[in-house]
Amino acid sequence: MSELDKPYVIGIAGSSGSGKTFFLKSFLDHFSEDEITLISQDDYYIPANTKTREENRLYNFDLPTSIDRETFYAHIKDLFEGRTIYKEEYTFNNPDIKPKMLEIKPAKVLVVEGLFIFHYDEINRLLDYRIFLDAEEHIALERRLKRDLIERGYDHDDVMYKWINHVVPSYNEYLLPYREQCDLVIHNNVDDPLIIQTFTNDIAQELKKRIG
Repeated sequence: MSELDKPYVIGIAGSSGSGKTFFLKSFLDHFSEDEITLISQDDYYIPANTKTREENRLYNFDLPTSIDRETFYAHIKDLFEGRTIYKEEYTFNNPDIKPKMLEIKPAKVLVVEGLFIFHYDEINRLLDYRIFLDAEEHIALERRLKRDLIERGYDHDDVMYKWINHVVPSYNEYLLPYREQCDLVIHNNVDDPLIIQTFTNDIAQELKKRIG
């Protein structure tokens, strides 16, 4: 694929509980399916579903080695080449969720999302625009608790163990150092959807001008 044909690549990362999911939904809603596509690092976790409950509690999902990095990168390059990706979603070992088969089609705009997208140098080099979502730690933890207890079926002790031993150390080592290198940093400490919607409106308008 020539430089003229390559998609415009936006990298979006942020701390756990920073509001990435809502930001992405609001942003993607501005575009048709043939204009934009999303590939998420979360669907490239190396399966841990063979572990016992206790092993799974101790397993660190917040390390770069927990991701199938080679396949993640290869699929991004496939999208560059105009190929459609078929990938089973990752459900964080929740037995109550039946995994969907994801169909990720190439488009003019490619959104790459994940905790390590700036740390993985081969992926960071592909990004044209970098967005960093951040939140104060106590606010991020409150959001994380709500998500993991309800959506992923974890218990409170498991969530707190992972937060203290995995989430915060990983954020400080693998994501925070890249914050000042990003094109846009959004401090999302207030649960007001209008704030995020205003950001996504502005970004989408500028992007539509770029892609014609």
